[in-house]
Amino acid sequence: MIYSPPMASTRSQVLQRLLSQQRCTINDLASAVKINPISVRHHIGRLEEEGLVNSAEERHGVGRPRRVYFLTEAGMEHFPARTIHFTNRLLDQLKHHFPGDTVEKIFTGLAESVTDGKPGPEELGKLSLDERLKLIKNWLTAEGYTVKVERNENEVIITETSCPYYYVGQTHAEVCSIDKALIARALSADPQRTTCLLNGDSHCTYVVPMAAIQATSSN
Repeated sequence: MIYSPPMASTRSQVLQRLLSQQRCTINDLASAVKINPISVRHHIGRLEEEGLVNSAEERHGVGRPRRVYFLTEAGMEHFPARTIHFTNRLLDQLKHHFPGDTVEKIFTGLAESVTDGKPGPEELGKLSLDERLKLIKNWLTAEGYTVKVERNENEVIITETSCPYYYVGQTHAEVCSIDKALIARALSADPQRTTCLLNGDSHCTYVVPMAAIQATSSN
């Protein structure tokens, strides 16, 4: 049996209650988790600091507004099974109702959308290769990947030991285009996948030959 510290367990219960109830007051949570409101406020404060919970004032009949708490998008991601099931069903329906080339365009657009707001070729051309590699690590980490970025004389190697889309990718491997799009944007080159978690490998690896990288500044 895995031991969970009481505090962590209580916070999990708070998150679970907010998942099922959506919007709760401190007293609602105290009653559900069976601890006093002061302790709930402490846990809620920590969850807000971690970006998992947010709050707002809500009018409820006559009198002063009450403060209710709810999960943020990051908080919802603590329950990936629900998201995975829904996403897989949605993609199944997409593939069922649309021709293959249309579905391919949708996935291509999805992959390209993750680069929205990222620097374009002109801005990236002013950066050194090392600065671009730092961008790759930051972008992929922000997307939810666990990543290591290395370079040698001949190539850049990006290793991902975890993927936020792994479980969806088992059914819809097209989501693997997301990380590839980010790497391609940063390096202005097409990365080649040499290993893949979905194929049973221990990690995903992308390799980009130095000769293919269109860096216009010193590296």
